[in-house]
Amino acid sequence: MPNDFNQQVIDEFRANGGRVGGYFEGSRLLLLTTTGARSGAPHTVPLGYLPDGGERVLVIASAGGAPKDPAWFHNVVANPEVTVEDGVFTYQARAVVLRGGERDRVFARAVEADPAWGDYETRAGRALPVVALHQIAGGPPSATSWGAALKLIHGAFRRELALIRKEVAEAGPGLGAQLRVNCLTLCQGLHNHHTGEDTMMFPSLGEGRPDLAPILERLGREHEQIAARLDELQKILSAETADSSTLLPEVERLIDELERHLDYEEEQLIPILDGHA
Repeated sequence: MPNDFNQQVIDEFRANGGRVGGYFEGSRLLLLTTTGARSGAPHTVPLGYLPDGGERVLVIASAGGAPKDPAWFHNVVANPEVTVEDGVFTYQARAVVLRGGERDRVFARAVEADPAWGDYETRAGRALPVVALHQIAGGPPSATSWGAALKLIHGAFRRELALIRKEVAEAGPGLGAQLRVNCLTLCQGLHNHHTGEDTMMFPSLGEGRPDLAPILERLGREHEQIAARLDELQKILSAETADSSTLLPEVERLIDELERHLDYEEEQLIPILDGHA
C-alpha cells in the first residue's frame, strides 16, 4: 500500500489528468505500478521523470537520498513488466536498468538540469540507479469521451510547453543536454499528434460531415505552420552555440501559435467529437 502522502498524490494525479499541487506542482510526474518482488501484489508510486525521446522516459531510484534503493526499484529488477500512467495515457512498459557509461551520461544530464539529483546521491552514499521505461503496449486516452481526450492531450502539451519555457528562461548562457532533449521530445510529440489528426481523425470527421471542410482545412494549414515553427526550433537546438536568449523567443512564438490553434480546435471539434460519441 502507498503511504498516505503518496496516496494523496496518486488520487490527485488521477482525478486531474496528471496535474497535482503541493510538492510536485510544476514538475514532470508519472505513476509507476510495479509487481511486488516478494508479495506479487501491485504497488503504485508517483515519480518524477526525465523525457528521453519518444520511445522511453527515465526515472531515478533516489528514495529522496535514502541509503537504500526504494522498494519500486527492487520490484522492477525482479519483474520488469510495469504499468505507467502519464496523466493522458496508461500503458504497459518494460523497465530497463541502465548500466555503465549510459547510466553515467544520463545521470550527468539529470544533475546538469537539476543539481538536487547530485545532492541526493551524495546524501545516499550510493550510485542512484537510473531506469528507462520503454512503452510496449498502449491504449486510448484515459478520458470519458473523444472530446475529453482531445482536451486532455492538449492540456499535456500546454503544461510541457510552459515547463520548457520556464526551463529555458532560467537556463544560463548555454543549453544543457537534458533541456535540449526535453525540447526535442516535445517537438516529436507534437509532430506525431498532428500527423495522427491529419491522417486519421480529420479524414474520418470529414467523411461524415462535409460541412466541416473549411474548419479541417484551416486546422491542416495551422499544422503546417506549426511544423515550420518546430523545424526552426530544432535548427536552433542542433547548433552547438545555441543559448537561451536565442531559443526563448522561438519557444514563445511556438506557444503563441499553438495556443491559438488548440483553442480553435477545441472550440470547433469537441462538441462534434462528443456528439459522435
